[in-house]
Amino acid sequence: MEEKKILSEKQLEDLNKVYRNKPIEDLLSYVYTTFGDKVALASSLGVEDQVLTAYCMKENRAIRIFVLDTGRLNQETYDVMHKTMENYDFKYEIYFPEREDVEHLYQKKGPQSFYESIENRKECCHIRKVKPLTRVLSTVDAWITGIRRSQAVTRQHTELFEWDNTFNILKINPLAYWTEKEVWEYVKKEKIPYNTLHDQGYPSIGCEPCTRAIEPGEDVRAGRWWWENPEQKECGLHFKDGKAVRKKDLES
Repeated sequence: MEEKKILSEKQLEDLNKVYRNKPIEDLLSYVYTTFGDKVALASSLGVEDQVLTAYCMKENRAIRIFVLDTGRLNQETYDVMHKTMENYDFKYEIYFPEREDVEHLYQKKGPQSFYESIENRKECCHIRKVKPLTRVLSTVDAWITGIRRSQAVTRQHTELFEWDNTFNILKINPLAYWTEKEVWEYVKKEKIPYNTLHDQGYPSIGCEPCTRAIEPGEDVRAGRWWWENPEQKECGLHFKDGKAVRKKDLES
């Protein structure tokens, strides 16, 4: 098996400098040219990923776009999945958790163990998200995400290009410096299909039992795992080097 190319800190720094103020089309063109079919866009079907899907459909319709179907998504998420496929005439790659893992979890702890402790919640996320993600990332050299700096305290140092030591892969975040306002302006301008849960007060959308609408003034990710502290709110897909990013670490 061909080994993935590991980029040095200097190479990442240079890429981030070059593309910091360039149009997103230039960044994506570099990515397509460099990685070909060895890059994929991870879509949660949230508004940021819908923006990136629209860009990809304009620039490179052959790009792989995948969804992790945890088995516990909202109906509105399936609705926008269907509408997006119809709108752009393409098909997502869909990845499910392993049946045996889910069966074992339910038999051992029941269907709502994730409410009982952070460890249980991370176990559920690992089964439903991390393991399927690991499967798909084993087939590419780089992955594109819709992460933005202003989404959460765990993401405020996100760069356009990062090396993910957890999955040993290059992670590309084209919207890292976009504001929420810029995202929605682009959605409206391009008439991009989006999840109607956003209209119901859901800025961040995940699994149905772990996501709620937020109140005015709350952090945009306050509705994700709302029973946990803000600095804990990652599922394991976007930890720094496999570790939770604590608020005290961000302030040091």
